[in-house]
Amino acid sequence: MTDKPTEKPQSIEQWLAALGNPSADRDYVPGHERVRQLLSHIHDHQPRLRIRVAGTNGKGSTSNMLATALQACGLKVGLYTSPHLLDFNERIRINGVPITDEKLQQSLEKLMPAALACGASYFETATALALDQFAQQPVDVEILEAGVGARLDATTAIAADMALITPIGIDHQAWLGDTLEAIAEEKAFVMQDCSFCISAPQQPEVSRILAAFNPRLVTAATTAWQSLAAPGRHQQINASLAYAAVSTLAQAQRIDCDLDKAKTAIASCQIPGRLQKINIGDATVWLDAAHNRHAIEALLPSLAGLADPFDAILVLTREDRSLREEISLLEPWCKQVVYKAGGAGAGEPTEQLQQLLSIYPHGSLLVLGSFITVAEILRNRDQLQPL
Repeated sequence: MTDKPTEKPQSIEQWLAALGNPSADRDYVPGHERVRQLLSHIHDHQPRLRIRVAGTNGKGSTSNMLATALQACGLKVGLYTSPHLLDFNERIRINGVPITDEKLQQSLEKLMPAALACGASYFETATALALDQFAQQPVDVEILEAGVGARLDATTAIAADMALITPIGIDHQAWLGDTLEAIAEEKAFVMQDCSFCISAPQQPEVSRILAAFNPRLVTAATTAWQSLAAPGRHQQINASLAYAAVSTLAQAQRIDCDLDKAKTAIASCQIPGRLQKINIGDATVWLDAAHNRHAIEALLPSLAGLADPFDAILVLTREDRSLREEISLLEPWCKQVVYKAGGAGAGEPTEQLQQLLSIYPHGSLLVLGSFITVAEILRNRDQLQPL
């Protein structure tokens, strides 16, 4: 438990620093008790709909696409996603606009003393901050992206109407288990007490577990989208899941929605940090926060359409992860794979990419890593120069 600071921090960064420095699953603190303590300090606002999104990969993309579609239907949509790329405010958006520093400061001043007193984690506090803002600026729909798992995730501490499940694979084993079945059992709890439950197509063993948890679960058919602003064939799955959610709610008369407008909004939705293209001089660099085997496998069918082949693929992982076995998956799509473990430190991704730019000043490069990796490169892109 962290002691309450003797002086009130003067900036949002200081407030957040008091909670510690999060890093994906290392910030995960199982249990709902602390979140519920924080929620007791929030005005009890019940939106027309609250939607949870869980899964291994595709949660952020699906959540963004769904939010864009519902907004196109004329609804006021609160979206909570994680992690952020450049600013914490990105995690909390209303109708696509990140929360302002002023409003965030107000929620921090209200909730931080309680968060520090009960030992709430960074993610738990962020979840409460989002719900506080959605209550203060009453939204019609809340979309909450799960952090890790679902059973004891902060986002499942509050009741919801709909659950969406994106493709499930192996990740966060320290918290969820070492087998696909164990992980599926944890994530199935996103459906707890939800009236509408929709899943993306899953591996057979995952489908059996999800269906056993909720026999009313519906699997969204993956349709062919002629044009998606979000590159990558795997985004067809996320787009189809988001559209299935909208059409299900419209059919149940929970929303009044022009489905053609919703479909157009999904198709035009861009997802930062997911096959994001930047140009550095004459070099083309693609950035993606694929940091596990499941995510890399999802990317493979799209790589030939981006570059055939890439001059180099740079894979950066933090010190407690390994993607060495995945190098063989990437080798057919490039001339060179550069692998760097523990490469999420400040400056590391930029330095590694600069070395490749000096070799391939006119090349096509792909960088894979965490959102921290992608953010580091985006922050320092003006310093990168082909030599």
